[in-house]
Amino acid sequence: MTADRGSRSYRENVERLSRMSFAVGVYRPPSEGGSASLLLRVTENCPWNKCTFCEMYKGHPFVYRSVEDIKKDIDTVKAMVDEIQDVSWKTGQGGKLNREVLRALLSIDPYLNENPCFSNVFSWLYYGGKTAFLQDANSMIMRPPEFIEVLTHLRKTLPGLNRVTSYTRSKTLAQRKLEVLTAIRQAGLDRIHVGLETGDDEILKLVRKGVTSAEQIEGGKKAMAAGFQLSEYWMPDLGGRERWRQHAENTARVLNEINPHYIRSRPFVPRQGTEIFDDYASGRLHISSPHERLQELQVMIENLKVTSHVCFDHNMNSWTNRQGGLLFSLDYEGYKFPEEKPRVLELIREGLTVDESRHIDIKELIALGSL
Repeated sequence: MTADRGSRSYRENVERLSRMSFAVGVYRPPSEGGSASLLLRVTENCPWNKCTFCEMYKGHPFVYRSVEDIKKDIDTVKAMVDEIQDVSWKTGQGGKLNREVLRALLSIDPYLNENPCFSNVFSWLYYGGKTAFLQDANSMIMRPPEFIEVLTHLRKTLPGLNRVTSYTRSKTLAQRKLEVLTAIRQAGLDRIHVGLETGDDEILKLVRKGVTSAEQIEGGKKAMAAGFQLSEYWMPDLGGRERWRQHAENTARVLNEINPHYIRSRPFVPRQGTEIFDDYASGRLHISSPHERLQELQVMIENLKVTSHVCFDHNMNSWTNRQGGLLFSLDYEGYKFPEEKPRVLELIREGLTVDESRHIDIKELIALGSL
């Protein structure tokens, strides 16, 4: 078959692909594999949207998407999968997804790769097509029967998925009955990510998180009992110099009660356009130095009594070791506690011996306008 005749054989596939689209959001956790996860928007934006430190969904109203629209999106993904795999067979790749298939598709429509839906589906298939992330900030806010219907349709339509993940809030978990959470888990939601931020009630109130530490514990325990794989995120230095110790100790206290599968560090950065940035700019909140942040981390880790993986899988965990590299591994699996707790404490002590000027200082990045 000549190249021209070959391209004609899949031109219709490409034309159909170029007309297909579904709702895709922006945000997903780094641990969801970047381009390896299929992104599906089941709600839009954040139903709470009052946290003083978060700029992600400001100015965007929460949208509760219909089950019908979500199921249509899932069906569109399946149709795109079928078209892409058909092109793979027609180009002699035997159903495999590789650069040859991508080149063939782009030879017909060079702008196809600018379609975020196509790019998401192709990348997801290229990396195995095994994981999906349900967007946006709190998918669990959906009415449970509707969420279960969506999950059931997703698993039936894309049976090759081995993990489905989403964000949710501690408050939402606490409000759901255990049997409801268990039903959602059994319908096909495997992993959830929760923004704990802090376990300190004073700081929770100051940043308008809309939850208490007691509700965080209740929600986390329910998630674990329902069988979800649970990642809890905390923000070193969220209390600033003024409240660093209570932040560290109470965050450890809450996490000890929950004992999640993963504890992920997301060092606090005051983002321009947020209320907490105004607190920082006006001098009402003082950001800690790199060594002070390590000292807070040290207190938190010393107080942790968990069997979790403790992770530093974000680029703001940017302390430097003696050799000039990163102090902590960015691996998504992190350090297994309690076995590797001594190692983490040893690394913290090493970081404290490194001249503070060699660590990245958040205040300097803010001054340079790099954040």
